[in-house]
Amino acid sequence: MMILLQRFRVYLRQILDPSDEQEREEDTVEAIRKGIVFRGTNLWVLIFATFIASLGLNTNSTAVIIGAMLISPLMGPIMGIGLGVGINDFELIKKAFRNLLIATIFSVLTSTLYFLLSPLNEARSELLARTTPTIYDVLIAFFGGMAGIVASSTKLKGNVIPGVAIATALMPPLCTAGFGLASGNLSYFFGAFYLFTINSVFIAVATTLGVRLMHFSKKKFMDKEREKKVHRIVYSIIFLTMVPSVYITYNMVKTNIFETNASRFIKNEFNFPNTLVVDRYVKTENPERRIEVSLIGKEISEEVIVSLKEKMLHYGLHDVPLVIHQGFGKEDIEMQNDVSNMLLQDYYMQNKQRIASQEKEISVLRERLNSYLLYDTIGHQVTPEVKILYPSVKSLAISRVIRNQVDSLRADTLYVAIVAFEQRLTEKEEYQFSAWLAARIGVKELKLIKE
Repeated sequence: MMILLQRFRVYLRQILDPSDEQEREEDTVEAIRKGIVFRGTNLWVLIFATFIASLGLNTNSTAVIIGAMLISPLMGPIMGIGLGVGINDFELIKKAFRNLLIATIFSVLTSTLYFLLSPLNEARSELLARTTPTIYDVLIAFFGGMAGIVASSTKLKGNVIPGVAIATALMPPLCTAGFGLASGNLSYFFGAFYLFTINSVFIAVATTLGVRLMHFSKKKFMDKEREKKVHRIVYSIIFLTMVPSVYITYNMVKTNIFETNASRFIKNEFNFPNTLVVDRYVKTENPERRIEVSLIGKEISEEVIVSLKEKMLHYGLHDVPLVIHQGFGKEDIEMQNDVSNMLLQDYYMQNKQRIASQEKEISVLRERLNSYLLYDTIGHQVTPEVKILYPSVKSLAISRVIRNQVDSLRADTLYVAIVAFEQRLTEKEEYQFSAWLAARIGVKELKLIKE
């Protein structure tokens, strides 16, 4: 058994050891140093990424926000601060912090300008999600920073850094802070800016820890007191950043548990015959924390209400007031039924009138259609009679057309018969044929056109 455990430890050490893929320490430090500076191209890319992220937050588009986080170069100075702390390079810390401050100011100003000009000024879900930092954001930033420094120190960097930028969400909180300034909502501004601070600090902390674990060479402080002072400042920042997020997370978890217990209590205990829960309200904030339930139907007795309050203890709802609104009895139900019946009758009458109107319109349209179709078939119907009475007729076409008067813009209906004769008819014969055909098809006047 011991041999198996030993082999397993050796195997784990082999697959977890990144030393074979590790880049030279000097190359890693230089690569992080290059990503620190915010001027020229880097600064313009940051500004454009801020506009893209603001658009994504404004339109509630997750895909656009992810695209902005991929473009944003904010990770550089944050990892630079962590590297500086890890290798005791105070000058690197100052330079990285200065550039992070520049990037932060430009990002907030850019997003503020955008939201001042944007016609969409409603706080959507993607914006609201960046205003309440919790301990989970601390953990995401920490593990994201660890992934970032491990990837940066190896030859196989892949797409880890962009992935860390997406996971830790550095850009959206800055844009949300800009939205808070533009809308005058300081709670949004401070909440979002605190979330950005959490992400930045714990990415830097993870970078420092990664650098220490990988045994990067440290710079020696000539002044030991200065070294202690720097470390005190760093640890104080970490502590002051983490404590509020722990408190917020505690309240968030406590609120979630309370809401879950209240929902379970209402669902399991408010099951009465002839009584229905029509509304529920759970107030989670102290000192006004309470549960309100509105019932309709048969009233429940005071004894039942006392029993319900006692059962609340089994759901962890200690010292929580229970307010029950009822009194919607049989008379109220009958009144509601009467109102519903009146509404249904009114709706039925409206539909009946609408159907009658539609049927009348359909009838008129059907008559018009039949009158048009009549002249498609009437020629075929009179052809046998024409053949007997007027043998000289070779072909016959009957139609109805609309004639427009050019000078008066008046329109009238004209009935036309196009006829081909084998033998030329006299004027009198033509008149007789035209009069007979008009009478046969039931029109007052018929225009005869000879082919």
